[in-house]
Amino acid sequence: MTGKSRIPCASIVPPQPNASVARAAEDGTTAGDSRLPARAMPSIAQEGVACGNAAQAPGAGDAEMQQTGGGAPPLPAAGLDAPKPAHTRAPQPGTDRQGAASAKAALRKRLKAGRASLDEADKQERDRRIGAQVLAWWRRTRPPLLAVYWPLIGEPDLQDTFRALAAEGAALALPVVVERHAPLAFAEWAPGEPMILDPMGVAVPEQLRTVARPPALLVPCLGFNEHGYRLGYGGGFYDRTLAGGVKPATLGIAYACQAADFEADEHDLPLDLIVTEETAVE
Repeated sequence: MTGKSRIPCASIVPPQPNASVARAAEDGTTAGDSRLPARAMPSIAQEGVACGNAAQAPGAGDAEMQQTGGGAPPLPAAGLDAPKPAHTRAPQPGTDRQGAASAKAALRKRLKAGRASLDEADKQERDRRIGAQVLAWWRRTRPPLLAVYWPLIGEPDLQDTFRALAAEGAALALPVVVERHAPLAFAEWAPGEPMILDPMGVAVPEQLRTVARPPALLVPCLGFNEHGYRLGYGGGFYDRTLAGGVKPATLGIAYACQAADFEADEHDLPLDLIVTEETAVE
């Protein structure tokens, strides 16, 4: 699914003292749920086929599942099929919203449990394949600033790729939560710089140097569907961040076994690309 990669610009409200990296707040987790570099998984499957040993451990991971402006020239397309139009469904009178929310929560739980069951040795190879594609994409498109992410437990760990990007001159930023129900802020980041744990136990740069929303973002996905829509942790931070102004180029980062069959909500926006260990982005 190739999308058009776009470069935007948008003002960001300066972070407040207790800023935290996005997905920890999305997940409603605490210090024990996120690590400095994330580790622990691999193997792939179609939706409905368990990752790793998840099929043998349907209850695995339950303890972790609590829910809680101007533009610039477009970046070249990254080389996968364009996202197909997705069917979105506006809630109708009488719709069982609680049932729909419960179904999504159950899907998140299954995807987390499956991802957590992946084997670490194989995971490192999956991470390498994903990282090589991200590096190739950056070399071709050269966005002036790229938002990356600090991996939470279970997410693809691309720290080696981020170091390679910085060594080649890429300017990087990390997402930072300013407050709930608001878009993300972003802070300049260089691999190896001092990091501290925020009150939720998530690593953030010791010195927060805020920047405008970057023109390109790597967006970690808990799940994704064939139309390029992302399933996150339920906090809506990336949805709000992508909704304002000119949409930035977006590369979803996931394992192939996180493909899922779900319907996008009315407010959801498709990502330009989903990069997995099985894709071939150049």
